[in-house]
Amino acid sequence: MTKQQVDHILRAASRILEAAGKGGTRKFVIIGSQSLHGKYPDFPDAIVRSIELDLFEIDDDEAAQLLEVIGRDSQFHETYGYYADPVGKKTAVLPKGWKSRLVNLAPGDTGGAKGLCLEPHDLAMAKYAANRDKDREFLAGMVAHQMLDQERLLELLATMPLDEQRREAIRSAIHRDFAQPAPLNPTRRPRR
Repeated sequence: MTKQQVDHILRAASRILEAAGKGGTRKFVIIGSQSLHGKYPDFPDAIVRSIELDLFEIDDDEAAQLLEVIGRDSQFHETYGYYADPVGKKTAVLPKGWKSRLVNLAPGDTGGAKGLCLEPHDLAMAKYAANRDKDREFLAGMVAHQMLDQERLLELLATMPLDEQRREAIRSAIHRDFAQPAPLNPTRRPRR
């Protein structure tokens, strides 16, 4: 998904909430792989093939239901080939303090909506906790493109709400992922 497609979904989401009489500034937290657009606006397409944008409105717990009209199998999805996946605030297991590390999505044609993206290490920890095939593939891409620091991941792991068995499994996965050789072509530098 391109940055312009992310902007399009944010713009549509903002308009839907406005039409429903939900006033105020629209702030959407992007929690899935597309949150890389915050720190790496030009990250390699090979890392993310997703056509969905996992998001929630930061101040409105009821917004997710309204946003289903631009969700999977909607007219929006059929027309554009990508869609919003409105989720709840507790969908992802995240390290303590993640909200203070949110990264602003670069300005774009969002219709006044603001995108807030997970910091890449917080995103990685959510992916380690979910541990699906697509998450492991995504993490391998992040490591190969030198987007992550192993020590930082281990620090964040200690703050996650997990039992010790799960924590140890994630610790082993982190060590395994970083035991791979470094890539030949690291990604461009992050946006400051």
